[in-house]
Amino acid sequence: MDQDTLKKLVGQRAVEHIEPLLGSDSIVGVGTGSTANCFIDSLAEIRDRFDGAVASSEATAARLKGHGIPVYDLNNVAELRVYVDGADESNLQLQLIKGGGGALTREKIVASVAREFVCIVDESKLVDVLGAFPLPVEVIPMARSAVARKLVGLGGQPFYREGFTTDNGNVILDVHDLHILDPCRLEDEINAITGVVTQGLFAKRPADLLLVGRANGAVDEIRAP
Repeated sequence: MDQDTLKKLVGQRAVEHIEPLLGSDSIVGVGTGSTANCFIDSLAEIRDRFDGAVASSEATAARLKGHGIPVYDLNNVAELRVYVDGADESNLQLQLIKGGGGALTREKIVASVAREFVCIVDESKLVDVLGAFPLPVEVIPMARSAVARKLVGLGGQPFYREGFTTDNGNVILDVHDLHILDPCRLEDEINAITGVVTQGLFAKRPADLLLVGRANGAVDEIRAP
């Protein structure tokens, strides 16, 4: 199976997982990116089973609305039963690198309030040690150079994502050459840098369930240890 087919496979499997959890008043948190888009397309098939969704980006909100799924502001939602999103990397502890699409801050906010975080990936995203994928860091624009110097001090090589602005009006530094043996500690260290909004390590709030699409068509379920 090619990667696009695997994304559709895990998107459909995620819908099968969450459908029994939903009621007419349920709100679903939805992530951003190509795998999340496959989930949205499958979610539309059961849109009469739940109330609506909270989107982690403007692009996701537009896709949900295009399928006739109501989109709510998180400030007006009391509870998210589940949040479903992809990842750029995941280790076996279900700690993630996310943010390749630049929506990491809103993704992290939505994940933080969901009762269950379901991450959907193809097998190429499963790694032993995080860091081969450059770690995205969202930064206040005026602090870009100052933050970059601090990131070099942490052992990374930050590159400015030129021509890209987040939905929050900020910029992204993609940090290469990290070998992340202690994701929780690095998450704290980067978050403590003045000018950083957040970074794409989902280690302190990892996924609860990882659905991994395999080339043979199987979908593995890996739960947090």
